Amino acid sequence: MNRLRYLMCPPDHYQVNYVINPWMEGNVQRSSQQRAIDQWQKLQAILSQYVQVERLTPAQGWPDMVFTANAGLIVNQTVVLSQFYHPERQGEQPYCRDWFAAQGYQVLELPQGIAFEGAGDALLDRGQGWLWSGYGFRSMLESHPYLAKWLSLEVLSLHLIDKRFYHLDTCFCPLSEGYLLYYPPAFDTYSNHLIERRIPPEKRIPVSEADAIHFACNAVEIDRVILANSMSYPLQERLQKLGFTVITTDLSEFLKAGGAAKCLTLRLDEPLSGMPALAGVTKRLVSLQGHLVDSDLLTEALDRISDGGGSFQIEQFNLGAHRPDPSVMQLWVSAPTEALLDSILNNLIDLGARLPDAPETPVRLERVTQPGVAPEDFYVTTIYPTEIYHQNQWLRVQNQRMDGVIVVTESAATCRLIRDLQAGDQVVCGVDGIHTLHKQNQERGQEFGFMESGVSSERRVELVVEEIAWELRRIRERGGKTVVVAGPVTIHTGGSPHLATLIREGYVQALLGGNAIAVHDLEQNLYGTSLGVDLARGRVVKGGHRHHLKTINLIRRYGSIEAAVGAGVITSGIFYECIRQGVPFSLAGSIRDDGPLPETRMDLLQAQTEYSQLIQGAEMILMLSTMLHSIGVGNMTPAGVKLICVDINPAVVTKLADRGSLESVGVVTDVGLFLSMLVRQLQQLGQPYSLTTG
Repeated sequence: MNRLRYLMCPPDHYQVNYVINPWMEGNVQRSSQQRAIDQWQKLQAILSQYVQVERLTPAQGWPDMVFTANAGLIVNQTVVLSQFYHPERQGEQPYCRDWFAAQGYQVLELPQGIAFEGAGDALLDRGQGWLWSGYGFRSMLESHPYLAKWLSLEVLSLHLIDKRFYHLDTCFCPLSEGYLLYYPPAFDTYSNHLIERRIPPEKRIPVSEADAIHFACNAVEIDRVILANSMSYPLQERLQKLGFTVITTDLSEFLKAGGAAKCLTLRLDEPLSGMPALAGVTKRLVSLQGHLVDSDLLTEALDRISDGGGSFQIEQFNLGAHRPDPSVMQLWVSAPTEALLDSILNNLIDLGARLPDAPETPVRLERVTQPGVAPEDFYVTTIYPTEIYHQNQWLRVQNQRMDGVIVVTESAATCRLIRDLQAGDQVVCGVDGIHTLHKQNQERGQEFGFMESGVSSERRVELVVEEIAWELRRIRERGGKTVVVAGPVTIHTGGSPHLATLIREGYVQALLGGNAIAVHDLEQNLYGTSLGVDLARGRVVKGGHRHHLKTINLIRRYGSIEAAVGAGVITSGIFYECIRQGVPFSLAGSIRDDGPLPETRMDLLQAQTEYSQLIQGAEMILMLSTMLHSIGVGNMTPAGVKLICVDINPAVVTKLADRGSLESVGVVTDVGLFLSMLVRQLQQLGQPYSLTTG
């Protein structure tokens, strides 16, 4: 019987003298030539007991030629030559090409620009015969359709996400009879699901991180004999129970360059009977236009493609000649499945991308069959203005908000919550015929000057407050609308009289909050305390912990805050001014609320509806130390509304301000201090004030 043939390359010129993977970091010029030779010869000697070892002559200047698994992918007498990602290895290609040609293989080469690193990223399943192909770091997803076509194989694409496992063979080892040795955290969720669908549980052998980083999966298996650098005793024991023999041999010198047993070998006779050529890779052409570089939009788009499990090739990139000029880029976006591609395209459309291969393709509509349930692949809306192509025209979507669906009637398109869908509604699905007018496509002159999606440090608070005051005044002068979302900390920090002044002087047109802010504002008016603390003196009042319940009980006796104000019981404060000035407010309840007050909406859906109605037409929203309510409001707010997020906790401010909008900013400071500074700045702008006191 003919022996199996494997290719190895002696480490005559092996050393670590550059960094192209995490294993090389810290190991430059730290490899031992003699130890590497000794370890390589020992591996060759063990391997030679089972197979015939052929040698590739090493070339000076190409130290990684020792890793012959990356020379190419062989099936029968055909080899797909590697096209290395890094220039540090590209010089190996001519030597490998010449060797394969001399051995009588048919050598196939991928188009320029499509990286593929051979059997390091392409491994045949030993049970069913399909090809597992990795992508994400060294090999490109675009290579997979070529492998399927040229080799008549079904190709299953696996997305690598851990930089330590930059090649598929570093974390994935198909074994005889369909068993699989692998490290699941090296792959994204989609890839793990694909593995689980194809390999039954009893044949999946996941390894620990400790085994993975010692390259237990970078193993060579020959007739149930596994050669590896290292394996823990429990892993060896499990493999032995399955009928495998494990032989370990020290390859630590090669781990310094990111390789072990599998990397050092290439099987030369991979037999495979013909199978249907199948690769699930699909692609679409995408166009981005705007200030792509200075706005980081380009980086954001490419990250969304990669993080979503896709790949890209830039078809055309025209950089604006001058700073005001927009840039234009067209790129092909690829993904292993249509569903994954649609998900990526959705994320790109959110950034304002277009699909130029279908410029006037109508949106796809599907009818709702069950009330409150959208079709499976419905388009999820964002805060940005959106247009859809329907009946030969572009329609602007009304009531734009985040996390909704688009319902289309004969001549209109509207954002709607899933729960509000009715049977028969036509909902936009898929990605065609949708265009988002992202912030980068809007006129720069319309942007709020200081609003740069940042978080202002303490040293910038006064500057930011000056500009907020200036904008507040402009909004009031033109009859615009400002909404305040406030938490009880506004009261605790002494901000109540300042917010009351803003309401009284016409700077606030709606107030949103929870039960607590109203209770503590009213408590302050009635007792001079907030949560039992005397705000004027900063001292705990004996028995003051009962004040908030007494306040709730009093308001409930009168039936409403408005009735208590009308009776002269409440004479100052935030909600006194709301009643006196006719400023609408909405209080959303929660499970922790005491009472609650009569106005508090304990029906969450009713509260959401009121919030949504009150923010309509808002030009600015001040979010004052209430993360939960602010996030809810942020999700309802379309792009273009100026958001001011104020909190003493930087993490809260960052979470609220980081909404991808140029019109939002975070201010890290005490909310009471912020409000007092804001009032003072408005006074300096020439507006008369008379502060109320609690």
